[in-house]
Amino acid sequence: MLKQDKILPNVVTLVTGESLRTSWWSHPKGRLIFAVLSELADHPDVLFVKLLYGKDTLVHRRFWPALLAVVTAREPWQLRDLSAAGRKLLATLNDSTAAVRSSGRTVKEIETRLLAQAEQVHTESGRHEIVLEPWSVWQRRLRVKPLRSQTASSAALGRQQIEEAVAAIGAPLSALPWSAARRVRPTPSSARLR
Repeated sequence: MLKQDKILPNVVTLVTGESLRTSWWSHPKGRLIFAVLSELADHPDVLFVKLLYGKDTLVHRRFWPALLAVVTAREPWQLRDLSAAGRKLLATLNDSTAAVRSSGRTVKEIETRLLAQAEQVHTESGRHEIVLEPWSVWQRRLRVKPLRSQTASSAALGRQQIEEAVAAIGAPLSALPWSAARRVRPTPSSARLR
């Protein structure tokens, strides 16, 4: 499920009962939305990642092994055209045994390619920063068992499980970052035609 979307199932629509075309911050139920999202972010069975359309997607714990198999595979879709700053930050993360605080475009690049688990935090000065946690550190901290497959690669099996879940909520597979078709998002009118 997404945090907010005009078409797909999302938290904001569940809370407000309407599909918002603008930011939820200005909605009369904005405080309630914030409270619900905060509670979900703190829930031990929910993980926020930039999975569908590069947007905040809530992933239930039962899919964590599949997600972990995919995001740790370091496949071409994750590394292709990664900027020099992105490669440098990734190298820092690869050598790290703890989370790394950062901000800016490079962090978004790492986050949307699912090269690290990202969480937004507020600093003491009131700024927003992203804490990037290497997946290996995240896995140990939350005791997530890796997905194992006897017949296919773990990444292929993980992609299959995630793709089945994505299809079950009515999202196209092109919404996933590893999809070769992930170029253009369908408009609300074209999505209704399916």
